[in-house]
Amino acid sequence: MDKQARHILDTALDQISEWKESYGAWDQHPALSVSQEKAEHVFNELAGRLKGNFPFHHPVYAGQMLKPPHPLTWAAYAMAMTINPNNHALDGGPPSSEMEKEAVAELARFFGYGDEFLGHLTASGTIANLEALWIARESHPKKKIAFSENAHYTHERMCSVLQVEGTKIPVRENGDFDLDAINPQEIGTVVVTLGTTGLGEVEPLQQVLLWAREHGIRIHIDAAYGGFFRALKDADLAEETAWNLMEEADSIVVDPHKHGLQPYGCGCVLFKDPAVGKFYKHDSPYTYFTSEDLHLGEISLECSRAGATAVAFWATLQLFPLKESEGFGPILRSCLTAAKEMFEKIGTSKKLKAYKYPELDILGYFPSEATTTAEISEKVKAVFNVGMRERTFYLSLYRVPATSFKRLHPEYEINSEDVTILRSVFMKPEQQNFVETLLHRIETHL
Repeated sequence: MDKQARHILDTALDQISEWKESYGAWDQHPALSVSQEKAEHVFNELAGRLKGNFPFHHPVYAGQMLKPPHPLTWAAYAMAMTINPNNHALDGGPPSSEMEKEAVAELARFFGYGDEFLGHLTASGTIANLEALWIARESHPKKKIAFSENAHYTHERMCSVLQVEGTKIPVRENGDFDLDAINPQEIGTVVVTLGTTGLGEVEPLQQVLLWAREHGIRIHIDAAYGGFFRALKDADLAEETAWNLMEEADSIVVDPHKHGLQPYGCGCVLFKDPAVGKFYKHDSPYTYFTSEDLHLGEISLECSRAGATAVAFWATLQLFPLKESEGFGPILRSCLTAAKEMFEKIGTSKKLKAYKYPELDILGYFPSEATTTAEISEKVKAVFNVGMRERTFYLSLYRVPATSFKRLHPEYEINSEDVTILRSVFMKPEQQNFVETLLHRIETHL
């Protein structure tokens, strides 16, 4: 935690302590007491064990989708956790419940839903997508849910959980869905991913919307990873019409614990039509009694949820507006620029070659001096292992079908079913100034 966040948190905790003491003096039960010596021993061991993590906080880490929360976000979360509110019923956390409603409403407006919607925070994007697909099943019973072959595996898995048939849509060379491969009469909902977790691809929402409207099919947008990039829709991503059409979808999922500067776990699901709330209707005689207002537990599959998550997200949106020119816009622009600059520098490299142009802030690349797909995979794994062992860089591996690789890079001999390439996720804005260093370190081991 940086000095600013530490100072602000210390001051805020003093205020919370004064509030707690205003209810009268009380002593902690002896059973909850821990000696100073024992506490120090445990936390010293804890600190040592946590150092076994990879440096997710540092620009040198460009591996998986792991983005540290902003220090002030962490401070807001820690402050709320001293109270530990529960955002299931208003009784469990009146202020944090209101903050969740305000933060989610701001997200809904950001995605173009306006003031009429239904939505809430979740424990993750996985749970958010589960709810969206559950509503899809309830809205169109006995209908299939379709998603592309590049969609996150959670959609296929959740279809299994919900006992609804899921079907994969082939993707054409230009990125469009091969909609002729599926029967629209069998489909109730189609999932479109804005920012695939593999290479950050933006799927063709415009194409799918026209087809879905023609056949009366619902649209669900999985923007768990890419959703916050909508802040750049009128500038950096103006050519991506998908970002300007998000409000046409029936439901949207986004993960604030990815690009939203939040700690784990914080997902969000939004529904354009608030009438889907009828599917959540239930009765719980012991929680909903202090207010006639809507309790968040009445529109959620989850029950107990950390109110601290809502507090942290609300505070973040006050500090960083969802705008192009301030707040999230400049942060995401730096991430996008980092990926594009890495792409350009690889273009002049004698040792590396980019797999394809990055649509967001994820870039795939591989050793250019190999001649076969098997050799590429072998060299990639060797470089990956060296970086991890010597702690000079942290990347991830991504496996692509050899047929897809051949379409983009026909000069290489195909002698394997798939090809493993290197993958970098530039989620931290500081990585914009680290691209050249990262590239040099990788090339040194080739």
